[in-house]
Amino acid sequence: MSLSNIPTLPDTALPGLPMAPALMREVAELMVSALNLETPAADIAPDAPLYGDGLGLDSIDILEVALVISQKYGLQLRADHEDNGEIFRSLRTLSEHIAAQRTK
Repeated sequence: MSLSNIPTLPDTALPGLPMAPALMREVAELMVSALNLETPAADIAPDAPLYGDGLGLDSIDILEVALVISQKYGLQLRADHEDNGEIFRSLRTLSEHIAAQRTK
């Protein structure tokens, strides 16, 4: 499933509801732009792994994404955060973390 197949929901996530597609699209576009990915943002599956077989990002890519996300949304993504494996597991988990922690 790609982002273009997700039904439209309000732009804010509510407890118990799926992540808003608008935020996932925005995060996907930020990743594509920051990393110069050849994969279009709309083709990034929300639950595909960001590392390895999914999108194929490596640790340097994740650091770049963390920097862009921190600047755009005003939140801290630290390299030593114990939940980084879960936060960066997929586009969906990253977007959910942003929605919960953002200050901008």
